[in-house]
Amino acid sequence: MAYEREEVRLSQEIFYHLLEHHELREAETRELYRAYTESAPVQEMVKAQGRIAASRVKRYGDVVYLIPEADNHFLGYSRAHLKKELCRSNATDKDYCLAQFSILVLLLEFYDGRGTSSKTRDYMRVGEWQNSISLHLQEGADLTVEEQEAQGLSYQDMLEAYESLRSDDRGTRQKTTKEGFLYGVLRFLQAQGLVEYVEQDEMIKTRRKLDHFMNWNLLNENNYSRVLKVLGVKGDEQDPRGAADQHQLQP
Repeated sequence: MAYEREEVRLSQEIFYHLLEHHELREAETRELYRAYTESAPVQEMVKAQGRIAASRVKRYGDVVYLIPEADNHFLGYSRAHLKKELCRSNATDKDYCLAQFSILVLLLEFYDGRGTSSKTRDYMRVGEWQNSISLHLQEGADLTVEEQEAQGLSYQDMLEAYESLRSDDRGTRQKTTKEGFLYGVLRFLQAQGLVEYVEQDEMIKTRRKLDHFMNWNLLNENNYSRVLKVLGVKGDEQDPRGAADQHQLQP
């Protein structure tokens, strides 16, 4: 298929913008956004460049995102880099798994994967998040070794890592405390434009970017069920409204 020179130029300009900003907003770059949404050839070329760069280009609402694939260490994060961002300098694999598990718990607290919008609340306190992490870790640690292996997680290891952190209600930011550890996770999520942390109120709010991802891609019924399984939520606890009221979100 032959493309017009202007279509090629626009596709390259759009992809460069995505590389630089990771997103393309209609409100900020209307001309490029309209070129992407209204021209099939331009959109096709932008997505092709994304595939070459081991990334996906997806539009959610009025924003186009560049999403690196899981193994894309150039545009995304390697395990070592992510571990460094989320944990203290001498962190173990247990600490790294605990950080990821903490993020899963946070997602479950805000989203339920059903209805026209998966979001169920506007904010939560850090203390509530902390209590929820403790609860899910303890429930997981009560499973048999075989059940934990079936889920691919060692709850006991994560629980030990969590309990090894000191508790400090003085607002410390040291990563050797539970509060400091979770603050590091929040700071990372905030830097990615996914959450807003209001420190004076110890309040966590999700950003539009995260809401988009959860509504349209991550929490379809299959993915949500996997999250619940990892967190040890039983089938009869997943939706008290019953199956008749459940809706599968389409990506």
